[in-house]
Amino acid sequence: MKLWRVTRSAHTALDGAGAIEHGARYSPPGFPVVHFASDAALAVLIALRYQPADPADAATDMVLGWIEVDAEPERVPANLAEPAVRSWVTEWLMQRRSLVAAVTSKVLPEGDVLLFNPRHPDASRFDALRTRPFSFAECLHRPPMQAVYGASA
Repeated sequence: MKLWRVTRSAHTALDGAGAIEHGARYSPPGFPVVHFASDAALAVLIALRYQPADPADAATDMVLGWIEVDAEPERVPANLAEPAVRSWVTEWLMQRRSLVAAVTSKVLPEGDVLLFNPRHPDASRFDALRTRPFSFAECLHRPPMQAVYGASA
């Protein structure tokens, strides 16, 4: 399966260093974890939530990155309250039970946030994302037909 991520070009290592220092939505500081999405569009949508209101003000060194893993994600039980999800993920990270865990996305419940555990024994097969340049300004430009269809809405 492909795991997708939008990030700055300097943050393509799969070491979870940012989460160690700051924590992450589902994990406390001190634990490395790398967040991915189940598809490229969801990765863009999630990253968009953290961008400036004007896409032209977004960083210019963004990349869309991915890795391919042959691991089935361990699913976080559905319908857990967020504190229980955080507890589950923290235990999962400590026990190194699997390479990837899946949490139903709060942004788009049809997709998953995929958590990559850099301390899992299989993680050493992956050192960095494969990437291509990505620009929010280009991605979110005004569609050419907006004036035509927007007027009738």
